[in-house]
This record gives sequence, C-alpha cells and structure tokens, in this order.
Amino acid sequence: MNPECPVTEALRLYQEQGNKSYTEAVCQTDHALQSAYLAEQESGEAELIAAALLHDIGHMLQKLGEDAALRGVDDKHENIAAGWLKRHFTERVAETVRLHVDAKRYLCAVRPGYFEDLSEASVRSLGLQGGPMSDAEITAFEALPHAQDAIKLREWDDRAKIVGQDTPDMAHFRPYLEQALSAPRA
Repeated sequence: MNPECPVTEALRLYQEQGNKSYTEAVCQTDHALQSAYLAEQESGEAELIAAALLHDIGHMLQKLGEDAALRGVDDKHENIAAGWLKRHFTERVAETVRLHVDAKRYLCAVRPGYFEDLSEASVRSLGLQGGPMSDAEITAFEALPHAQDAIKLREWDDRAKIVGQDTPDMAHFRPYLEQALSAPRA
C-alpha cells in the first residue's frame, strides 16, 4: 500500500466533511488547523502536530451524526479516531489522540479554574464522558506513557476555537502527517 494513502484519506475527510458545523464556534477543519498550528509553534514535533491535526477525526468517522452530544450521546470519537490512527500512524499519535478526552477529565480534576474556562460544548461532552476524574483515575492516568502529550494536546484543543483565526492550510501540515506514519507492516 502506498504510505501516503492514510494521509490522503485524512485530508479528504477534512475536505469533504470538515466544513460542516458542529458544537463549537468553528468548523472541524478550522479547529484542526488551529490545533496543529499551536502544536507546530509550541512543540515542533511531527507526531504531536499530526495528533493535534487529527485528534477529532473520529467525529467524522463515527456514524452517530454531528449532534450526538446535543442528543446526550457520547460518540467516543477519541476511541474511533485512535482505532483508525493506530492502523496507519505511530503509537504516540494514536495514544495521544485516544487520551485527549481523558486529559480533559484529568485537568478538570487537578487544575483549579480549568473547568470554568471550557467551552459550552466541552462542558456538555464532559458530563457524557464521565466528568472530572476520581483520585484513582488521576493516578492511573498519570502513569500512562502518553499522558503528558495528551495534556498538551488538550490545551491546544481548548485554545483552537477562535473564529477567523489565520493558520496555514492543510497542505502545510501534510509533511508532518507523512513523518508520523508508522512503518509499513510486513
């Protein structure tokens, strides 16, 4: 298989579905671009930039509709995304994406004022996702290999909701996606 196929597929998903509105003030594509741009500026690491760009791709892969959270349904987009990503991208990319919802739950439990700064949509989905973590969940989360990456991703995610924010386009981020692909399986 051509190693660019997953990259092309991801970019096609954003082209075809990313401009639909969802529960945030910006569309999926703008949110992804803003997240990736923040990751590029603050980390410069291809895997984290790829994770930031693709962290919500599960919203476009799931079959529950764009307004699942509004209907009181957790679409588990982080697990759907991670399942797709782990077939094509490095473990770090897939696990960082898988843990970004848990990172929100973690930050709500450990960082004073974090919950108050969440968007209305993030507050709504937090309730569906289990709410702030318990002490036992906090300890377990902190022990995970990619927990710190997921916290960074969550922080970029939270800040990537600015209407009209200038960012590079998807083509700019393609090389990062290509660098973050896993080695082809034999």
